[in-house]
Amino acid sequence: MKDFGLKKLYYSISEVSKLTDLEQYILRYWETEFDQLKPAKNRAGNRIYTSKDIKIILQIKHLLRKEKYTIEGAKKILSEMQQKDSDIAPLELNIPEPKPSITSTPQKLNRKQETRSINKKDLEEIREFLVDLKSKL
Repeated sequence: MKDFGLKKLYYSISEVSKLTDLEQYILRYWETEFDQLKPAKNRAGNRIYTSKDIKIILQIKHLLRKEKYTIEGAKKILSEMQQKDSDIAPLELNIPEPKPSITSTPQKLNRKQETRSINKKDLEEIREFLVDLKSKL
């Protein structure tokens, strides 16, 4: 798995595809199969994934490909985990920090910095999740 650090609030399907080493059609299919995976859509109708969505995708990938569960079995495990309010098992992720565009104004950069600080808790949870998963492998 690639070494990334989650830095953005939202990711496109192409970014998630690269980060998780999964084809876009697989991500779209999993949306239809797993109730836990429901990325929002932006005004243009494009899927926007959060770090939570990425954690779910990695868990599904782990259950299906490493643990060799069927889709039905993976659904059952994910729903049990959701009922227990437990975190989804992790894989090591470090997504590169986005570089500000040349047209960015200082005001926009401040908003981006605020977003990063808000997501610090999410990043810590993801890191714990990934360390836990790595120890299970």
